[in-house]
Amino acid sequence: MVRKIFLISLAVLVIVSFSKISVRGSEPEKETENKKSAPIQIVSDRLDAYNDRGLVVFSGNVVATQEDKIIKSDKLFLHYKKREGESKKVGSKNIIKAGELEKAEAKGNVRITQGERIVTGENAVFYNDSQKAVVTGNPVMQDGDNIIKGEKIIVLLEENRGIVESTPGSRVTATIYPKETEGEKK
Repeated sequence: MVRKIFLISLAVLVIVSFSKISVRGSEPEKETENKKSAPIQIVSDRLDAYNDRGLVVFSGNVVATQEDKIIKSDKLFLHYKKREGESKKVGSKNIIKAGELEKAEAKGNVRITQGERIVTGENAVFYNDSQKAVVTGNPVMQDGDNIIKGEKIIVLLEENRGIVESTPGSRVTATIYPKETEGEKK
């Protein structure tokens, strides 16, 4: 019985979390809302769900795909927002209804790809509301042939840009290959 309740609540969590579509606000907000609620396909060797904590853990060769973004890592932790008044007591178990994705944490051999931009590191936290990823642990951002390294890389997915930070005693390094334009070619 407990297993059946667990499986039902897990199915509700996954279906409701990935199928929400917002249609309010202006066009840019609408586009952002649609991207935040776009379906995420996750493939891994194992899945563990903790309803009481609003947490789902994927482990082993994790690949998460949402539109043109792909996150690969050893483990992926999905944290869901808890909603007030939406939990039910069933027997001695407290079943939380599915909530909106708050953040995703990727750990171990992280690789984030969006178009030609690739960011690698040991850890990454993706914040769904702000569509921002923070990568640490020897992070490297590669865009085409250009390579940038630092202590922390922040990727602002909606703004199509990134920020690379250093720590005291270290510096940001960049190798950039200027492109020739058609008129400059000889």
